[in-house]
Amino acid sequence: MDGEKEPFRSPGISWLFIMAWRDLRSNAGKLFLFMSSIVIGIAALVAIQSFGNNLTDSISNQSKALMGADYVIDSNQPPNEIVEQIMDSLGGADSREINFASMAVFPSRNTNKLVQVLGVEGGFPFYGKLETNPPSAAKSFQENGAALVDATVMLQYGLKAGDSIKVGNISLPIEGALNSVPGRSALSSSVAPAVYIPYKRIEETGLLQRGSRVEYKFYFLADTNQDLEALYEAIDPRLDDEGADLDTHLDESRRLGRRYNNFGKFLNIVAFIALLLGCVGIASAIHVYIRGKLRSIAVLKCMGASRGQTFKIFLIQVAGLGALGGLLGTAIGVALQMSAPTLLKGYLPVDVDITLSFPAIFLGLTLGVLMSVAFALLPLLKTWYVSPLSVLRIHEGENAKTGKAQLLVLGIIFMCLIAFALNILNNWRYALFFILSLLISFALLYGVAKALTWTIKRYFPDHLGFCLRQSLLNLFRPQNQTSILLLSTGVGAFLISTLFFSKDILLSKVALGDNENSPNIILLDVQSDQVKDVNSTITSEGVPVLNNIPIVTMRVEDINGRPVNEIRNDTTSNIGRWVLNHEFRVTYRDTLIASETIREGSWVGEAGTNKVIPISVAENFANDAKVKVGDRVTFNVQGVLLETEIASIREVDWGRIQLNFSVLFPTGVLEDAPKFHVVTTRTSDNLLSASLQQNLVSLYPNISIIDLRQILSLLEGILEKIGLVINFMAFLSILTGIIVLIGAVRTSKYQRIRESVLLRTLGAQNFQLLKIAFYEYAFLGILGSLTGILLSLIGSFFLARFVFEEPFIPSGEPFYLLLPLLTLLVIAIGLLNSRSVLNTPPLEVLRSASR
Repeated sequence: MDGEKEPFRSPGISWLFIMAWRDLRSNAGKLFLFMSSIVIGIAALVAIQSFGNNLTDSISNQSKALMGADYVIDSNQPPNEIVEQIMDSLGGADSREINFASMAVFPSRNTNKLVQVLGVEGGFPFYGKLETNPPSAAKSFQENGAALVDATVMLQYGLKAGDSIKVGNISLPIEGALNSVPGRSALSSSVAPAVYIPYKRIEETGLLQRGSRVEYKFYFLADTNQDLEALYEAIDPRLDDEGADLDTHLDESRRLGRRYNNFGKFLNIVAFIALLLGCVGIASAIHVYIRGKLRSIAVLKCMGASRGQTFKIFLIQVAGLGALGGLLGTAIGVALQMSAPTLLKGYLPVDVDITLSFPAIFLGLTLGVLMSVAFALLPLLKTWYVSPLSVLRIHEGENAKTGKAQLLVLGIIFMCLIAFALNILNNWRYALFFILSLLISFALLYGVAKALTWTIKRYFPDHLGFCLRQSLLNLFRPQNQTSILLLSTGVGAFLISTLFFSKDILLSKVALGDNENSPNIILLDVQSDQVKDVNSTITSEGVPVLNNIPIVTMRVEDINGRPVNEIRNDTTSNIGRWVLNHEFRVTYRDTLIASETIREGSWVGEAGTNKVIPISVAENFANDAKVKVGDRVTFNVQGVLLETEIASIREVDWGRIQLNFSVLFPTGVLEDAPKFHVVTTRTSDNLLSASLQQNLVSLYPNISIIDLRQILSLLEGILEKIGLVINFMAFLSILTGIIVLIGAVRTSKYQRIRESVLLRTLGAQNFQLLKIAFYEYAFLGILGSLTGILLSLIGSFFLARFVFEEPFIPSGEPFYLLLPLLTLLVIAIGLLNSRSVLNTPPLEVLRSASR
């Protein structure tokens, strides 16, 4: 009927989107900067996950090229009759290789270097190729009886094709430069660069002597439909019994995948922290934004809008901006992924094929919405409980109504964080521990901020000048951003300073001693009949002989009466395979050294008249062999069986650059056994070290020389390169903090404008307002940075004390470098964002307030 009223219809979903868009359009500047804080974290995560997926796929696809064959049988000793029979049953090896470390001499440059000598025969590699310059050298070096030398060494010493290289007793012409080898990265080549020579010339070098660490490899091509997993299950246990091993290209793929995956997890964690910091910024932004919208929400409710409708309007805004942030972050992450192979060239074992990783892209797009909504829910809850009476006044006590809902939201946030950490770490215990540790760190930074504001209010320094007093008052004024600013700077400072401190801990583990008894040169494979002459050569250079350590090789024959073959065949045994298969290099002495501490039993330095020999084993041997003090182990010393009893178990600091042993014999037992020696010395400078090494190599070509200073320098270089990547990730966290900082200042901009008008009305000058801002941001910068550094200092101390068990001497770089830089950065951002505050005319503020 015409006179009847149409029934009231609640506005549909389109009305909610229209209202959200209208409000967002007029307030986009306040929210977009904070939403952009999640862009960096998402970009880092997408880049790392995408490139990690590409790397994993490339390793899997190129696994044959990594090994150069379908499978390989390797051993640290020449194959015995049984191993030969097994290889014959497989059709015989298609290619073979002998490799060992040795000193190489370059006569044309009058210098020498520790290299990895590889003698090859046959068509290796069958997949991939030796990349050489000239390309023909990859094949012709075997035909011409020549050598291929690592390209970096060629460049370092100015060598060229046609120059000679001396390896042991033979000299060979250099056929060309070796640019790359299947499965060998630039990082591994930097330790011992590769030198390829024909297999038939290996014996002539005279370097295959007792004690030499030689590896024998036999490469095989599989039939097209051969099941390599079944082959491994059938053959590998038989080879283990004979001290050999079988690896397939699938094993190589899995091994490399795990190695790079672990570092990727670490980078993912750092990126996740950056994302989490941005989410905290979102929560702070929405909190301030919603507080300024309470009267508008009350007006909507007076006009008939329900609490659900008002809540959804702002939820749509947050979700829309989160989706936009996720889209932008994903796009940046994909761009970073494309540049990763160029940045990491030389440190990857394969050529990475870059393709779009849709799981990583989906993750980035999803995280933008989920993390934004999850962290905005807490401040958005206030919209639910706004009363229409709030048009007249805002009731602060209404916050109490949100208690149960807040707990529910916090639980949702916690579960989201756990789920994402579980996705990265693949272990719920590690994920839970990581999230709890992260929350504790954030809570400590937040607690410092609250403690600061409470202390200033409780003990306010009234005697200070006007500018200083006003800057301190700003730290706890209404709508202050003290907590979020301290959190954003503190997290960045924590990450970077942890890198500095951790690097110091690692380097202290391998640092060379400064006293005259700390060796920095080690001579390996010194034969017994060479010891006297080698010592004379060293002392003739004016250099002391610090240690002459005899080494005897042996294998475990039985443990507590059980033969090793019986233990190998026992599927219920949990004794470590390496204990059963390893060729132990053992020494004898009557004293402990600085890196050893007796944990169980008592040290016996001299053998008595008993038939059973008392020995000392390291904790790693005792744990993996499942033995304790009083247990018996029989060793096979080149055909002679020695029955021993474990008299003590030692803790060994394997991190020190010195010779440590899993098994120690007392004196009076092994003196007449076949052995070789390790001789150590110390030179005062690089020139004397080079002269000594050159003299020793020319007289004793079988000896390998390790210059510990070069190893330490190499380690420092590796840590520097890894540090660059970690620093970049920490920089992303700081950049996120900067965006959060800028957003925090802009969010409270109107409040600052009103304060400046009031102060100028009372007679304050612009330079005084600038001083107030300068002092305020200086306080925040110093306190935030210092808090992060101190938290890192405490964490690093416990890391050094209880994990590495080393004295902790902190680096000063975070204090004299990071602290002032971060403080200046915070001050600069604060002052730049204060310009518009000073330039706003007082009349404009008064007019807006009257409206």
